[in-house]
Amino acid sequence: MSDTTSDSFVSRHGTDGFGIAHLPYGSFSTSSADARLGVRVGDHVLALTDLVSRDSDLFALVDHRNLDALLASDRSSWDRVRADLQSVLSSADHAERLTAAAHPVAETRMHMPFTVADYVDFYGNEFHAANVGRIFRPEQAPLLPNWKHLPVGYHGRAGTIAVSGTDVRRPHGLRPEADGNPSYGPSRRLDIEAEMGFVLGSPVPGGRVSLSEADDHVFGLTLTNDWSARDIQAYEYVPLGPNLGKSFITSISPWVTPLAALEAVRVAPPVRDTPLAEYLDDAKERPWSFDVTFEVVLNGKVVANPPFASTYWTAAQMLAHMTVNGAGLRAGDFFAGGTISGPEKSQRGSFLELAWGGAEPIVLDDGSEFTFLRDGDEVTLRATAAAADGSTIRFGECTGRVIEFA
Repeated sequence: MSDTTSDSFVSRHGTDGFGIAHLPYGSFSTSSADARLGVRVGDHVLALTDLVSRDSDLFALVDHRNLDALLASDRSSWDRVRADLQSVLSSADHAERLTAAAHPVAETRMHMPFTVADYVDFYGNEFHAANVGRIFRPEQAPLLPNWKHLPVGYHGRAGTIAVSGTDVRRPHGLRPEADGNPSYGPSRRLDIEAEMGFVLGSPVPGGRVSLSEADDHVFGLTLTNDWSARDIQAYEYVPLGPNLGKSFITSISPWVTPLAALEAVRVAPPVRDTPLAEYLDDAKERPWSFDVTFEVVLNGKVVANPPFASTYWTAAQMLAHMTVNGAGLRAGDFFAGGTISGPEKSQRGSFLELAWGGAEPIVLDDGSEFTFLRDGDEVTLRATAAAADGSTIRFGECTGRVIEFA
């Protein structure tokens, strides 16, 4: 990373959270210009075409509305682009020009940062999976027999992944009733799932990405809320798993944090207590868990702090599992690691767990009780991590507000 001069753009405008060590990517437009690929510094966004030289072979990868072309390239190109950005943003020679070209984030419109190709949602956190097992199947063991042998996941709906700020229309579907006959109507148990999403690139048409190759294909991370209709899910999920209870919307942050920005917070995953198949055995691999702390914010109030490092299965294992059968990897493929929960009640990443299926309502500041989402409720996910230079990395927020499905 380049040394930052005292009069560079980043020294003028960088903030703790969005400084030179972070530089997340997003797609933005202004009142006078269509969507462009940008990078965030502090409370400003700059188009990459104002940062990468037109004479560079990299310019063709960034002269687009979003990350699609860059994702279709490779790790070498990703690293070179990031190095160029850090060099220009840290130099006083470019400060005046970049100041004139920058746009306040508050005055821009943010779009989907990439085009989602395929989407897989995993179930990778043991605390969450065990809690859900105890709530949904109290007469059985919390974890099903396969859970410690592979990262359980399902192929989700890419077409309803939406950028933060998109309203969440309360879904309708079949809901279980006490007499055994389902009723049709709006979900009564609308929930969130605080997750980390992983943006993939550098295509592998024939599949089979090994654990050691994960760094070449995970471009970046983004906060993800996999909204869930628990009543619809409970009625439909046996025997094939989630469908309508999940597919109505998944929200992601407009900002993608580069994998390279998180080197300082790579940590070992939880201790494995079950032997793994060779393609999933990460005992000799570099760490693929991340020390990132989430905040779940309900109507402006923090109600939980899930720790991402508690997740049992890593992104590298999830990617290896996604492709081990020969399923190809495409630019823009995306997966989420599953609801993040820790051992403490305050660390649970869903209202299903926080309110224990409705049996233990959350008491709000005004004295009212809360179990599942009401029309008008707004949920924001935030997350922070430490950067290598001692600063803080603040992931782009992921927000959604529940509205009636009119």
